[in-house]
Amino acid sequence: MEKKSKVLKKLFFSTLYLSTFTFGGGYVIVTLMKNKFVDELHWIDEEEMLDLVAIAQSSPGAIAVNGAIVVGYKLAGLPGVLLSILGAILPPMIILSAISFFYDAFRSNLIVGTMLKGMQSGVAAVIASVVFDMGSNVVKEKDWLNIAIMAASFLISYLFNINVVLIIIAAAIIGAVRTLLRERKGAKA
Repeated sequence: MEKKSKVLKKLFFSTLYLSTFTFGGGYVIVTLMKNKFVDELHWIDEEEMLDLVAIAQSSPGAIAVNGAIVVGYKLAGLPGVLLSILGAILPPMIILSAISFFYDAFRSNLIVGTMLKGMQSGVAAVIASVVFDMGSNVVKEKDWLNIAIMAASFLISYLFNINVVLIIIAAAIIGAVRTLLRERKGAKA
């Protein structure tokens, strides 16, 4: 019981910390979650992190909250889910409440506006890092179908401006068909 309470406490404060110091949206938090949960705490491995991102992106809601749900459930079941959600949503709720209270002052402040513009560059760099890290892991596996799906998804989105939801659904269907074919092949062997 002592160990579980330590895990719950660490889970809450980890998600609280990540949520507090992440600017730029869901894709930025993916890198920070990987650093925290995979590299530092070793709660999940690289493949589980890829699965976590896929689940978090394809589920409704914020990636940070969805990711916290998956990690929280894996580590401590329902109590882990509840505490990780609480840790993930508290900072944005507090920050947004404060910003909404002082919105008029923030909106017209030149320094705050310039600072937010500057943060956009940092956010772009973090997103590029996430794409590189996760894309290189797919390439390292040398699974040509996954590489083709990744490249085709990018090209279809970039060139034809197809809605990302449709691309995710198509990739999910391909993955489901591939899994079914592998299972049938394994059952026949």
